Amino acid sequence: MRRTLAISAFIALTLAACGDDDSSTPVSLPPAEGAVPETTTTTLPPDYCVPVGGELPDTVPEAFPETTEPDETETGNTQLPETSDPETDGTDPETSEPETGEADDAETDGTDPVTSEADEVAVDKPEVEIPAEAPTELVRTVLVEGTGEEAESGDTVIVDYTGVRSSDGLPFDNSYDRGEPFPVVLGQGSVIQGWDDGLVGSQTGERVQLDIPSEQAYGETQRSEVICANENLSFVIDVRAVIKAGDPADAPTEPGVDLSPAPGVDDTVFEDLVDGDGDTLEVGDTAVIRYVNFVGDTGEVIETNWGTDPLQVPYGENLLPGLLEGMEGMKVGGQRAITIPPEDGFGEAGSPEAGLPADTDMIFVVELAGKY
Repeated sequence: MRRTLAISAFIALTLAACGDDDSSTPVSLPPAEGAVPETTTTTLPPDYCVPVGGELPDTVPEAFPETTEPDETETGNTQLPETSDPETDGTDPETSEPETGEADDAETDGTDPVTSEADEVAVDKPEVEIPAEAPTELVRTVLVEGTGEEAESGDTVIVDYTGVRSSDGLPFDNSYDRGEPFPVVLGQGSVIQGWDDGLVGSQTGERVQLDIPSEQAYGETQRSEVICANENLSFVIDVRAVIKAGDPADAPTEPGVDLSPAPGVDDTVFEDLVDGDGDTLEVGDTAVIRYVNFVGDTGEVIETNWGTDPLQVPYGENLLPGLLEGMEGMKVGGQRAITIPPEDGFGEAGSPEAGLPADTDMIFVVELAGKY
């Protein structure tokens, strides 16, 4: 298979398939002091809040002014565009009118890979047991024990989650329906304080419930029709992987194997630089990696993500052929040098604008930091 994409395009489209898409960001997990997402509703005023024990209304009450020019086919809540499950957006499938037929297509078209994947993941979506009393401090309850190293500030924790109001269990967001686990770098204020504090100490495979007082969530800020001012929140979180913080100083500065001058290798070859001692990577897993990509004949660095967020790579046929072959059998904690000829990389043309000349091998040094 031949690829002629620029290196940066390859990284964006094949390596960062799970990590850099804005659509994977949860609706309700920016920092408490962050700006409210620029979303609007056609049925509810901006300050409307569902009362405790209530549900999102299906139609526009007469007293509610429209906040945008309504579409005659548009009803129900549009504040949470990333979910369509009636349990999470409060709409009634029997009374709500779908938007221009899109909802019907999503339910009936079995060829939609996003819908199919989300349906599979949603089977394992946990229930959240609301606390008997409103939390006045962060309460962390481990429901399933994990294994491995504990997460610390600076580490990346990759999670699935579902969130509800602590007062009545009304859902507002989850990642299971999207089929996209969410990476969190602890200690950077990228999520609410209850998450930043509550995920410290978590381990791979752990399921934990966080009951979070409003002071460690969004405080007096109303985030949506469900997350009102001074709202306590409860989450059940599945920790898919704990990735220890990478030090840029630890990034390889040379390939660690012989360079590959012209005519280069005939087939992809690899050599383990560090033997991993964790689980073995298998097709269908999501690999969490750090990498440095070198020009094969000179050892010049083309691109690296060492010292930044690790990348989540769906390990399967959509991956660059040389990496698919070269990462086979890797174990978590391992580091491998993979020499890739043009036919298993970007083709004979290479990507000169990115630093890879034509007809030149690449040498990827890959560290498998985790998998799930």
